[in-house]
Formats: sequence, C-alpha cells, structure tokens
Amino acid sequence: MFAGLRLLTGFVFLWAFLDKTFGLGYATGSGKGWIDGGSPTKGFLGSVAVGPMESTFHDWAGAAWADWLFMLGLLGIGVALIAGIGLRLAAAAGTVMMALMWVAEWPPAKHLSDGSVSMSTNPFADYHVVYALVLVALAAAGAGATWGLGRIWARLPFVSRNRWLL
Repeated sequence: MFAGLRLLTGFVFLWAFLDKTFGLGYATGSGKGWIDGGSPTKGFLGSVAVGPMESTFHDWAGAAWADWLFMLGLLGIGVALIAGIGLRLAAAAGTVMMALMWVAEWPPAKHLSDGSVSMSTNPFADYHVVYALVLVALAAAGAGATWGLGRIWARLPFVSRNRWLL
C-alpha cells in the first residue's frame, strides 16, 4: 500500500514539474512553460493577497532563484519518491515546500482567479498539509524498499554512513 502511495505522490510532484516546464496545458497553459520564458513562481506568489508573508512572496515572485529552487524541488521530490530513494530528504524538502505553499494560500482565505478572496471550505485539512503528512509517513515507513530502489540505496556505503539520505 505504501509503495503505491509513494508512486502516486511521486507522480504528483513529477507531473507538476513537467507541466510547469513544458506548459502542457493543465495547470500551466500551452506556450507559458518555463522553457517558453514563463515563470513557475510569478503567478502563484504574485497573487498572494493576504497573510503574514504577502510582501515576501511578492518579492520572491518570478525571481530566477525562486523559479530554480521550486522546479528543482518538484523534480527532486518526484524522482526520489518514484525511485524510492532519499525519502527522508524528500520528506523534509517537500514538507517545507508544502508549508510555504500553505502559507501563501493562507487559510481560512481562498484566493480566486478574479483576485477576490473567499472563505476556504476547510482551513485545516488543506491538501498541502495532507501531502506533507504523506511524505513524512512514506519516509518513516521506509516505503522505498517495495517497488523501489530503497534497499539498494540503503546499502551504498555513503548512504549507510549518512542515514539522513535514506
């Protein structure tokens, strides 16, 4: 069960990377991908309308370092989960990413596409919180060993000396 959850969650992160990179027409419109000169952070962070980090997120929106860090995070977390390696690192990075995205959508407010703000349907069981908990559970359960390279990864000398890489 954890192996299937790991693969599905990995695909969520990898798909977000691919869609934002190539503008596949799902969350990122065709021709607006990163390779077309679009910014994967500008729209989301630039539209933050409330919350304690509103001005910070506006400053980060569209910055090259933020785009690169976000995209490398999506790619790294996705590949780690699909391969079943580095789940502790993926869980830590993914939890930080999800926490920042949760703050950017600051519950209980929900930002609508027209710029208005409405009340969220559930300010606590937000999908960012769910994804963060799933990442932590996958790492804690050692979910990379089934249908993944986790066992092989754990036997590598460098990894066995640096357990945080499991």
